[in-house]
Amino acid sequence: MGAKLPLLFLSFALGLGFIYLKLTHVPPLPQVENTWWGPGSSRKDDVAVRPFKIDIPEEVIGDLQKRLNNTLPFQTPLEDAKQHYGMNANLLNTIVDYWKNKYNWKKRQEFLNQFPQFKTEIQGLNIHFLHVKPTNVPKGVDVLPLLLLHGWPGSTREFYEILPILTTPQKGRNFVFEVVAPSLPGYGFSDGASKQGLGPFGIAKIFDNLMQKLKYKKYYIQGGDWGSIISTDIAILFADHVIAIHKNLCFVNSPISNLKLFIGSFFPSLIAEGYEIEANYPLSKTFSFILLETGYMHLQSTKPDTVGVALRDSPAGLAAYIIEKFTTWTNPEWKDLDDGGLTRKFTLDKLLDNVMIYWVTRSITTSMRLYSENFNKARHALGIDRIPITIPSGCSRFKNEIAYLPKSILKERYKNLVHVSDHEDGGHFAAFELPDVLAKDVYDFVEIVRKSAKKNPEL
Repeated sequence: MGAKLPLLFLSFALGLGFIYLKLTHVPPLPQVENTWWGPGSSRKDDVAVRPFKIDIPEEVIGDLQKRLNNTLPFQTPLEDAKQHYGMNANLLNTIVDYWKNKYNWKKRQEFLNQFPQFKTEIQGLNIHFLHVKPTNVPKGVDVLPLLLLHGWPGSTREFYEILPILTTPQKGRNFVFEVVAPSLPGYGFSDGASKQGLGPFGIAKIFDNLMQKLKYKKYYIQGGDWGSIISTDIAILFADHVIAIHKNLCFVNSPISNLKLFIGSFFPSLIAEGYEIEANYPLSKTFSFILLETGYMHLQSTKPDTVGVALRDSPAGLAAYIIEKFTTWTNPEWKDLDDGGLTRKFTLDKLLDNVMIYWVTRSITTSMRLYSENFNKARHALGIDRIPITIPSGCSRFKNEIAYLPKSILKERYKNLVHVSDHEDGGHFAAFELPDVLAKDVYDFVEIVRKSAKKNPEL
């Protein structure tokens, strides 16, 4: 028996070593092609960058008004249910009544057209984007290109309050941003793919092509939600084009990090410290919140076209489905409020602007397909989620964000994490909810990047 112990120990050690190597294996960089996502056979893209203004036909708005007027009575909510069964019908009645009687699309369309907008063809898809440049830039202030990316169930509407801050020179700063904010393919005024397979990996190629088409050889990126995933893919695939990346939804999805998170759920001090423990542990609470709030994700990952039928047909249903997320993802405690807390951080005009972008473009189904194109074997086979990011990275962590990771886990993937800021307020829609706070974080992050690389004029 004594002679067998060293052999058993060696076998155990070799087994652990094999498991560790499997968990930490970094796959090769996947190849990305200029796939044609438009209808029919591929051809050369139209090189034009065309000015665009939102101009929805009167018949579309008239049809919407008829549908709202003909909305059937909602199911009577359970007593004292608040928002715990989804959007309470009493709250939905308030929203629909405002939409029918007070929301003025003509004025809101003028508001949405305040910034320069364009469309251009990329890989067969007409991609819509805002392109906002600073004016009256003082001498000695550099103008830096920033790609700004939204997610679901948002749109470029999330950025209308932060854009003026990002594009206005700030006191004490020697730089300001020129912002390109595209609608994701299949969202709002950007075409959806005609072919299967367009996930974040493919969108990363589209958006880098967009920036190159606009003559930005190198640029910064900021993103949340899907914008966070897409920006990460861009930073991996086109690291030589991206100066630095900042996100307000920062997460890591590698085997070793997931194992550490599991262990940390029992022993938080092994992976977190200080505020990280106080604000976010036990992790079992975080995981319970994720399970509670991600039923939509499974549905959209498997049957987006089925649920899309109902949401394309019913404006009230679309509003309930989208606006509910602005309650629970902004502050989970708002589920205990009759009004869902919505007007504490937003207005009904703002929320309905976002819903309208989905409604008038009939894009809810094409937007939800992104889930199906991401949570599948093809994405997993790429191995891109295991590849570390080496360019300068920054993260804004808001208290009520749907996912929160300690720095030790973030550093597993973001090898050059130069700035992390924590906020005791705010949730998932940071640019929409706290534009001043997120804008300051972006400025602070870029200032750190520029100071640390001041010998390189491109930074």
